Amino acid sequence: MAAARETMGFHHFAVSYDLRTIEHEPATVLLHDYPAEWAKVYVSFDLAGKDPVRRACDKTMRGFEWGNLANLVPMTPGDRQMLAIGREVGVTDGYTTPRHIPGEGSGSCSFVVNDTAPLPRTMLFTAEILGAVALGAARAILVGRQRVEAPVISDRQRECILWSARGKSAEDTATILGISQETVNRHLKLARERYDVHTRQSLVLSALFDGIIGFRDIFRGWRSSK
Repeated sequence: MAAARETMGFHHFAVSYDLRTIEHEPATVLLHDYPAEWAKVYVSFDLAGKDPVRRACDKTMRGFEWGNLANLVPMTPGDRQMLAIGREVGVTDGYTTPRHIPGEGSGSCSFVVNDTAPLPRTMLFTAEILGAVALGAARAILVGRQRVEAPVISDRQRECILWSARGKSAEDTATILGISQETVNRHLKLARERYDVHTRQSLVLSALFDGIIGFRDIFRGWRSSK
């Protein structure tokens, strides 16, 4: 990867793939040669959850230049400050290739330049292809890990989770499904236990990531209720 990014005219690279399925223990591959100072700050302050590049990866299936971030996600003052700090330590501009496999995981491969050279735009297509290959290799490392027993979610539990994701209370869900509120609460409690989570939000996120429910189903419910 280091040899390839140098040949293309980049100064740094980073490959990350997060595996999160109902059949595997959560796991991550992270490989990079970013400046040590930036890596330390990124990890120490847990900036991954605030990174606009990571958020942009959730909005597209194609590679993108960091200069186009504002076209993909809303940019907050904190986002701009984070990018400014990156520029100070040599992470000036970049090109990121995202990859998503519904129900399994997601990742990204970024190639970055410092302030001594512009983004090599003639090499972006090559960077996207190489990024896809690198992410495939990272995924293969994780998918080969030992599988764990997957939680079993019943059809009725799925329905309760879906209506919860649409913002409906247990009482509302009971009315919609024609069952008692106590039964709805019991279905949601069993689903939380099977996922080993303790809140409605965590249950919804787990179900979304595993493909038990889908964003399209949630949005369809919102639109039909308007």
